Amino acid sequence: MKTQVIYFTKTGHSRKIAKRIGKELELEALDVKESPKLKNVDLLFVVGGIYGGKSDPKLLNYLDTLEGGSVKKAVLMTSCTSMKNQQDEVRKRLEGKGIEVSNDEFICKGSFLIFGWGHPNKEDLENAVKFAKGHLEDR
Repeated sequence: MKTQVIYFTKTGHSRKIAKRIGKELELEALDVKESPKLKNVDLLFVVGGIYGGKSDPKLLNYLDTLEGGSVKKAVLMTSCTSMKNQQDEVRKRLEGKGIEVSNDEFICKGSFLIFGWGHPNKEDLENAVKFAKGHLEDR
């Protein structure tokens, strides 16, 4: 099964999460700012943050460039200071491409200014890896 990890970050939180997952799964975490080409991916982990209650337009624009059939299933992993928002627009874009998106979404506490200071921390990263590995076992 071909698995891939992609991420978009403004603050570095999503990169930290994606790189930790990549390390544990022995994969390179790819930054969408570099427009990675995805082909024949069975399971794609999409790691992104919530900024002002929404996913960043740069991540959404990248997802719009994915070719239909290039990814079978996606799992969303989110960094959000409030822990209340999900990547709803990311889900919508992926499903619009015919990509199955897991109902489970990992939400990691992020930080902004003094709120959530120190997150994602070691425990958050361990939980992200455990979540990702759980999706590998489901396949």
